[in-house]
Amino acid sequence: LCSNNNPYASFGATLARDEEQNLWSTPHDVTHTEADDDRVLYNMIVVRNQLDKDSEEWQKLNYDIYTLRQTRKEVRSRWKHILEDLGFQKEADSLLSVTKLSIISDSQNMGKARDILLKLSEETNIFPTSWELSERYLFVVDRLIALDAADEFFKMASAVYPKRPSGDRADDGQKAPQH
Repeated sequence: LCSNNNPYASFGATLARDEEQNLWSTPHDVTHTEADDDRVLYNMIVVRNQLDKDSEEWQKLNYDIYTLRQTRKEVRSRWKHILEDLGFQKEADSLLSVTKLSIISDSQNMGKARDILLKLSEETNIFPTSWELSERYLFVVDRLIALDAADEFFKMASAVYPKRPSGDRADDGQKAPQH
């Protein structure tokens, strides 16, 4: 037991534990192992936690976990930015919130949602080049279709995150020269 009677003494530890388990952005999200990309991250965390913290393998895995989380945050931030620009300032977070309880609003929209998500991946830089399409964003696109905003979202994503010509791509981890 804690010798000081401060009920908040373990608050930082609780937040750190929640962050460790929180693979996306919703605290206490028990759905994080539902999608393939969530399982990959979860498995990386499990393996890392079994390693000695001073080992090179632990450091590499920790870096990979951090990088993956940062990439996810960046992608989510891009989506949120576009949603807010489209007028969904108050709804952006709820539109981006996906759990195992989330459903596709209309099964007939599934094909269209997949097509739009693939088009976003191929024709914009809203996702990083190495990004594997996440089922999570299929639900978001479905919601945009239901709101009749999917086409506007694609147009905005194309304008804000245009696909770079293949000659301007940063390959092999090297940054493209700044213009």
